[in-house]
Amino acid sequence: MTASRIRESALRMFAEHGYEGASLAIIASEVGIKKQSIYTHFSGKDELFQEVFLETVNKQIRFLHDYFSNKQKQDVESLLYGFLKGFFVRYEEDEGAKFFLRSIFFPPAHMKDMTGEQGNQFVHGLEDILVPIMEEAKNSGVLEGSLSSRAAAIAYTAVLDAIWVELLYAGPERGMERLKAAWLVYWRGVGANRK
Repeated sequence: MTASRIRESALRMFAEHGYEGASLAIIASEVGIKKQSIYTHFSGKDELFQEVFLETVNKQIRFLHDYFSNKQKQDVESLLYGFLKGFFVRYEEDEGAKFFLRSIFFPPAHMKDMTGEQGNQFVHGLEDILVPIMEEAKNSGVLEGSLSSRAAAIAYTAVLDAIWVELLYAGPERGMERLKAAWLVYWRGVGANRK
């Protein structure tokens, strides 16, 4: 029970202040224990960060699979745009989403390989989910027929990446502005009915 409370407090601290700004003393205080008691459950800040990060990545991947499996009845444009737009809400309301982005873009220097690998795994997992969706949309005439389904999926993740950067650096308002512009260009490029 105490270990899970430590992880919850650490998630908030890491999401808000990053690895360097997170304080084990404040985490312990929030949990109602002495700082030294953290070492009963974790060998140190590195292990705590890694455990919380990997748990968060798994939750983000589950969300990814749940979103696309539960929304298959939507038209492909609404499905894809909805996922991008929904990330704004997740970033604002879900500490895990905020921590995930902060950690893959601003990792502790000595954990850069681990966080980068996990971030890439998320993006490649999204691409793998999208390829059959894009293929089906292409076969039904919704997407441009000459376009590779893999290329459409990779370009989509590039739009997502741009939104993530804008959320981190400029905030939701500027991010939404970027989303609207990027989506317009993306959909005109991949959609069968270009206007």
